[in-house]
Amino acid sequence: MPANQPDLQNDLLTLYFIYDTHCPWSYAATPVVAELLQAFDFSETHLLHCAYFNGKDAPKKGQVEQVSQTSSVVFGEAFLKQANNKTNSIKAANFMSWVQSKQADKEFELLQALQEQHFVEGNPLNSREDFDKIINQYKLSPSNKVFKDAISHEAESVLAGIAEIGEAIGTSAFPVLVMTQGDEAVFIDHSQYLAEPSSVVDAIKQELAAIS
Repeated sequence: MPANQPDLQNDLLTLYFIYDTHCPWSYAATPVVAELLQAFDFSETHLLHCAYFNGKDAPKKGQVEQVSQTSSVVFGEAFLKQANNKTNSIKAANFMSWVQSKQADKEFELLQALQEQHFVEGNPLNSREDFDKIINQYKLSPSNKVFKDAISHEAESVLAGIAEIGEAIGTSAFPVLVMTQGDEAVFIDHSQYLAEPSSVVDAIKQELAAIS
């Protein structure tokens, strides 16, 4: 290895996933994240809820159909029946930021549970009662401020971090998957792996080898 080329083999890996719990494409990207988490030993994992949906919009029907056709995820009948309803992910963003600070070891599992509730069970996740099943199942004790209509201070901090990442990579689009090793960053085009999420592992191993 040339003397001026950094040795990245021992540099710690970090994963960033920018998503919205109510976004079908984020739902489709989550199995890709799962494969990465299983395959690599990340020193840090940052799951960042962008709180895009604020009750004024809903995912388009065509978008849901496209996700169904191109990915491995399943949409339940309960979700499909109310898919055109305006959706609000603010409380989910508050909840996930609370999880990040209090139960970080369960964060990804809880993200999957929320997506299961929303996209399969048709749960809008827009009131405290909507979260009760998950709260009871995981024996959680979030404060009442998590379920207010406004973004919490913790979630605002997450949004500030997302803005910094967006500026660095030159886009505000989501979902976004980025892996860093030392000073090197690998932007992961999740759309290439939606149909077969496990295929991301070899692709990223090759990317990391190329910068080592």
